[in-house]
Amino acid sequence: MELFTPEFGLVFWMFVAFALLYLLLAKTAWPFIIKSMEERAELIDKGVAYAQEAKAQLDSAQAQADQLLTQARQQQADILREADKMRNQIIENAKGEAAVEAKKVSDAAHVAIEQARKESEKQLRQEVGEIALSIAEKVLRKNISDDQAQRTLVEQYLSEVKPAK
Repeated sequence: MELFTPEFGLVFWMFVAFALLYLLLAKTAWPFIIKSMEERAELIDKGVAYAQEAKAQLDSAQAQADQLLTQARQQQADILREADKMRNQIIENAKGEAAVEAKKVSDAAHVAIEQARKESEKQLRQEVGEIALSIAEKVLRKNISDDQAQRTLVEQYLSEVKPAK
């Protein structure tokens, strides 16, 4: 049982060695360890503060980016609305110009048709006049004294003349 019950001398020298070691460590190592632990704690606190500041900056940047994105979308919508207005205005202008041009073409066609009609009327009148003159000339050449003979001759000449279409 000697292993489980230490002697008084052994306990005394162990206590003395522990006390000397404690004093030696208390004078030399503990201040350095405490100082290192305080520096480490300070460094960790600074890191936490820096991380919080970085997170705040990141949140601010995210909010700013969202705001810029919203503004960009609003500008895009405004530009699209303006482009749509311009497109509609261009279409309306083109329709108006096309209607004016169609009216000009229609008016020109009406004028051309009217001129052609007048020209054909004039030509028809000339032809009718020439035919009447030719009938009258033929009637006068024959020098017919009888009314019945003159009517027969006029009817014959009229049947020879073809109507103008």
